[in-house]
Formats: sequence, structure tokens, C-alpha cells
Amino acid sequence: MKDQPGNYRWVICSLIFFATTVNYLDRAVISLLKPNLTAEFKWNDGDYANVEIAFKIAYSLGLLFAGRLIDKLGTKMGYFFSTLLWSISAVCHAFASGTLGFGVVRSALGLSEAGNFPAAIKTVAEWFPKKERALATGIFNSGSNIGAIVAPLTVPFLAVTWGWRWAFVITGAVGFIWLILWLYFYEIPARQKRLSKTELAYINSDPDEHDRTDKLTGEPKASWLKLLSYRQTWAFSTGKFLTDPIWWFYLFWLPDFLGSQYGLKGTAIAIPVALVYTISTIGSVFGGYLPKLLIDRNWSLFKARKMSMLIYAIAVVPIVFAQILGSVNMWLAVIIIGLAASAHQAWSANIFTTVSDMFPKKVVGSVTGIGGMFGSIGSVLLSLLVQKRLFVHYRAIHQIETAYYIMFFVCGGAYLLAWCIMHFLVPKLKPIEM
Repeated sequence: MKDQPGNYRWVICSLIFFATTVNYLDRAVISLLKPNLTAEFKWNDGDYANVEIAFKIAYSLGLLFAGRLIDKLGTKMGYFFSTLLWSISAVCHAFASGTLGFGVVRSALGLSEAGNFPAAIKTVAEWFPKKERALATGIFNSGSNIGAIVAPLTVPFLAVTWGWRWAFVITGAVGFIWLILWLYFYEIPARQKRLSKTELAYINSDPDEHDRTDKLTGEPKASWLKLLSYRQTWAFSTGKFLTDPIWWFYLFWLPDFLGSQYGLKGTAIAIPVALVYTISTIGSVFGGYLPKLLIDRNWSLFKARKMSMLIYAIAVVPIVFAQILGSVNMWLAVIIIGLAASAHQAWSANIFTTVSDMFPKKVVGSVTGIGGMFGSIGSVLLSLLVQKRLFVHYRAIHQIETAYYIMFFVCGGAYLLAWCIMHFLVPKLKPIEM
């Protein structure tokens, strides 16, 4: 009977799941406190959009440098310092006053939170063979849904009970619990004493991977310009540029949509928002499971990944009917948005994994950071060119439902466009040799 490889790698997966949950919890708090902050600081939609844009610009810059830094420091210390800084930044929201103050702390949060996904993707590349990476990515990426679920179920109640400032303090402090667990349980596979030899061999079982991550730190051996010379980098970056803004739209504007369209306020928003992200959690995990299922049925890695992403891109399209069906019943809109968010998370689990499919482990953090930066830039542009003008204009003439109608059409077409461009840039899998 063949020896079972062991399961310690899933302990590591649970740690990055926890970190991603905290990451999204901290960034989602402000959208749920928008009514409180609007009342206290006399904000309009433009002010809120400016605060959101400050976060996204900082996040874009942070992603570029965070991936590089994590490749240099290694996942253990790179992830640790990133989480430490973003937890401090999240708590500091409690001391902000006015648009400028929130712009500063949101920028600090954006810079520091940028380390999460480059570190998480690099951790998955170090700890999982290729056929399991999409599943592991889908599981840890579902933490973004859990964070978005926990936020509406807790933040409005914290704000009502203790005030909006304590809502920031309490949610931000959760990250310090993760820091203790990370230092205790994490080490790279080659140095992890809790890892069996059988499981280590299983982790390193891909025959085409020659650069084992045996060092804690190390200087990346490819410059940004070198990485940008590969079509594979541009395929990943374009996919992120077109689809990341859609997730940001859900995260920052879903509470406002429910409030403006259906008159929900305060704690009444909690259940529908939580339902959207509960549905999306299913997509995140299944999105990683489907390509593994196809690979186990003798599909090639690249074919399984690409077909799965096409299915998820098509699954987003029904969101164009959210406004129409939502006019009949609010819960129909909530379910359709939830299905679209679920398809996004399934897409996300696979597009992240394409990096470790195409690049050696030593530059996974850097490439993930570059693509993430493009995704965040896309989010900034969407906020500046579409959301800020669109929502302010249509709210002023009391036709805010038209603005959401337009945005749902943008959401419905973004993934198919991204898939077509990625297919054109990388029609066949050709791993990069460095």
C-alpha cells in the first residue's frame, strides 16, 4: 500500500486562510461604517470615493514592492511584517478625523495589506504540488469571503454598541492573534521539523520544477523589466486588470446598493451582504476543485485551468439582469450578485495559480505583485472614470439605479474579455526557465 503523504501542508493553508480573512475584514469595515462616517464628517459620494481611491493607489504601489520584498525576505518574515503593519494601520482608523485623516490611514492600510496575496501565493507554491495549488488557493482565497461575511455580522453591531471607532480597534486587533500562530507553526518545507519525509517528497513531486525553495531568504534573480518582457506576465496582469475592479466594486459598493435601492440601513444590511459572500465562498473552494478533478481525469494542467476559467467567466454574465430581477424582489438581486461573486472567486483561485504554473517559485511573489498592481490600477481607474462620475451624477438627479445598471453590465463582460486576451497572449502552456 502506498504511503499517504501527510496533511501538514493543509495546516499551512489554514494559516493563510486566516490571514486572508483578517485582510478582508479590515478593508471591508469602512464600507459598513459609511453611513456613520458620512453623518459625522458630512461626506458625499465623491469624498467616500476619494478615500477608497487613496487605498487603491497605495495598494497598487504596495503590491509592486511587496512581491519583490517577499521574494527577498522569504514568506515567513515577509508575511509577518506585512500583517503586523496592516493590523496597526487598521486600528489607527479609530484616530482619524475627516477625509484627509481617513485618506492617510487608508493609504497606510493599502500599502501594508498588499503583502497578503504575494505572500500567500508564494506559500502555496512552496507547500503544494501543482495539481493541488488551485484547490489550496481556492480555500485560502475563500478567506476573503469569510472576512466579508464576518464584517457585516459584527461591524454594525460594534458600531451601535460601542461606537464606530471601537469597531476599527476590535477588528484591527484580530491580526495580532494570527501573528503569534504564524511564528509558531510556519517554516518553509525544507526546514519544517513537523513535516514528514513522505509529505516533503510529495510537495516536491512535480518533475519540471528544479528551483526548490530551500532558502529562507534570497535575492530574486529577475528584474521587473525582465519579468515584464514575458507574455505570461502580461496575460496574468491583464486578467487581473480587467477583473479585480469588479470584486472591489462588490466590496465597497454593495452596502450602498442595498441602502439606496431597498432602503436598508445599519444592521438590516448584515444578512443580505453576508449571504452574497456566503455564496461566493462556495465558488472559491469549488473553483479550485474543478481543475483538480479534470487533471485527475487526464486533462492536461493548462487545458483544465483554461476550461475552468472559461466556465467561470460565463457564469458571471447573468449579473446584467440583477437590476431587472431585483425590481421584482430584492433577494433575487442578492442571489444573482452572490453567484457572480462566487464565479469571481472561482476565477480568482485559478488566475492566481497560473503564476506558479508558468514561473519558477523564486519569482512567484514578484509576478503576483506585478499582476496585483495592475489589478489595483484597474480598480482606481474604474473608481475615477466610472464610479465617481457615474454615482455622483445619477444620485444628483435621483436616478442612482441607472448607475448600478451600467456597472452590472461592466461586471458581466469583464471576465470573458479577460479570458480572450489571456488566451491570445498564452495559447499554450510554456513554463518560464530562469
